[in-house]
Amino acid sequence: MKKTPAEKRAARLVLEDGTEFAGFSFGKARSQAGEVVFTTGMTGYPQSLTDPSYRGQILVSTYPLVGNYGVPLQPRTKEPWFDAAGLPVHFESPIVQAAGFVVSEACEEPSHFASTDTLSAWLEKNNVPGLRGIDTRALTKRLREAGVMRGKILVEGCGDVSFESGVVPHPVAEVSRAAPRTLVPAGGSGEKPLRIALVDCGVKANILRCFLARGAEVQCLPWNHDLGGIEYDGLFLSNGPGDPKACGKTIAALRGAFGRGKPIFGICLGNQIMALAAGADTYKLPYGHRSQNQPCVETGTGRCYITSQNHGYAVRGDTLPRGWEPWFVNANDGTIEGIRALNGPFCAVQFHPEGCPGPRDTEFLIDRFLAQVRECYTA
Repeated sequence: MKKTPAEKRAARLVLEDGTEFAGFSFGKARSQAGEVVFTTGMTGYPQSLTDPSYRGQILVSTYPLVGNYGVPLQPRTKEPWFDAAGLPVHFESPIVQAAGFVVSEACEEPSHFASTDTLSAWLEKNNVPGLRGIDTRALTKRLREAGVMRGKILVEGCGDVSFESGVVPHPVAEVSRAAPRTLVPAGGSGEKPLRIALVDCGVKANILRCFLARGAEVQCLPWNHDLGGIEYDGLFLSNGPGDPKACGKTIAALRGAFGRGKPIFGICLGNQIMALAAGADTYKLPYGHRSQNQPCVETGTGRCYITSQNHGYAVRGDTLPRGWEPWFVNANDGTIEGIRALNGPFCAVQFHPEGCPGPRDTEFLIDRFLAQVRECYTA
């Protein structure tokens, strides 16, 4: 019997409610389980797949054609693979963080001047399975109706796996750095740079790039690091995967940091952690917000911004204690997209101002935070 080529090997996605979608394997030929989530972004798969916030999840692309511009794995010109700060130039972390990737069509012949590999070859190098040839729109409708659920990619000849095998007990602990590291901006004005202590719960590389490009020194700390003995001008809470309530040590450390009165800013998981530290509650969304087009309205001004998002949990607005208020609200479903303190320089947003590949309409919030830090530093 003629052996089926790897690129035509049958595979299927099985959801825990029994729903199945049959297609073909690409990437690494292996079976894998994980929480199945969908993203509506049309571009940016290299950044999304390397985003630590997707740790342990099987990512579904609603856009039908994926991989058409390939993957910029190795430099074709003099451009380095890592920048001067040691950050990956094209990705949000050095490796693929998602557990699997499900698409309608995976392009096998990409066309882009920076492409040096196909999406399939890149996934294989990262030991990540892919599933192509299914109706991802129908799959997305199922996830919207039933809510996010566990699933497993089963590749022909690679055996079965349990749904439980894809559970990551503490994803933040997996993606956070193991030891502190200080990143120093290139060049400089000769003045002492602002020192930002960054709690790394799975920080995206572009957040670090944004701070460094603005001349700030960034002291990256593990998620559970004691902040008591750390000297900083401003504190930043990063994005990251999973349930914010699993970050008890981070929440406790932040409560102590409130007492120091120095500016604190958080993004994504950092928004949820700040809410919990303030005394509010969080909850799991039915299917999360993972897209590049979420409209968020700023309270007070009424201005609406288009934002990039990737999160599965949200803050319960009715649990915000006295002295705190919603800062941004999602125009689609009314969920809280940001909080701020009324009597302290503490604020956070659920979306990504540094969104990569974009949009970056709210990147000015990073400038606003650094201006606040500078004001407190010189006062």
